Amino acid sequence: MPVHQTPVWAHLFRWLGALLFLGSLGYFLLSYLRTFGAPITSGTATPAVMWNVTLFTVFAFHHSVCARWPVRRWFALLVPTSLERSTYVWIASLLLIVVCALWRPVPGVAWDADEILHWPFRLIQIGGVWLTLRSAMILDVRELAGISDTNDPWCPTPTETSTRISTVVQPHDIEFTTTGPYGWIRHPIYAGWFLLVFAVMPMTMTRLTFAVISCAYLLIAIPLEERSIQATSGPAYGRYKALVRWRLLPGVY
Repeated sequence: MPVHQTPVWAHLFRWLGALLFLGSLGYFLLSYLRTFGAPITSGTATPAVMWNVTLFTVFAFHHSVCARWPVRRWFALLVPTSLERSTYVWIASLLLIVVCALWRPVPGVAWDADEILHWPFRLIQIGGVWLTLRSAMILDVRELAGISDTNDPWCPTPTETSTRISTVVQPHDIEFTTTGPYGWIRHPIYAGWFLLVFAVMPMTMTRLTFAVISCAYLLIAIPLEERSIQATSGPAYGRYKALVRWRLLPGVY
């Protein structure tokens, strides 16, 4: 199969996507820590919660379904394989920005405490951020952002792409790292997310709605994600699960 040099515009597309990825994460943090943290005393909760559930479902649908191999096979026929990850990042980042921008406030405060008790929660949040960043660095944050040098070679034609996809999607034996947090739990990035969204004060109902919806999605997505990994990694993931028993919380789940 011939491999062609990646054109300049494709490099630009990937790097702009990476910047958008970082920008969307920054916008989420700003929204969650400031906008969502403003207590609301008026309004009706039910319509806002239903809207927020629908909004996040759109994001979750893309985040989960579009990462599955059957969809990736089809998508690879439309987009050069070297831009597959970057295109996914573009869409996911834009959707996260839309979710944060259109998230409707929910009236009420679930719990709060004196200012001095806010500090333990902030430390837990910092721990969640560290866990997420540390885990992402182990996986290669450049790969997550779609700009890794190990990205697929430039395959501009459907025939070349189809040939490559037909071989890549077959189960192949690889080894999974047990470095750092990946030696404690199998999904440390998701665990960091739980800490980040729940360890806040005050826990406004706007924040609680986001935390519950997003974490419920992760609990649903984890078994599906593991099944997909198992199908495409041969016996390697089974060996990894034998070494690292727990998914999110050692001794519990």
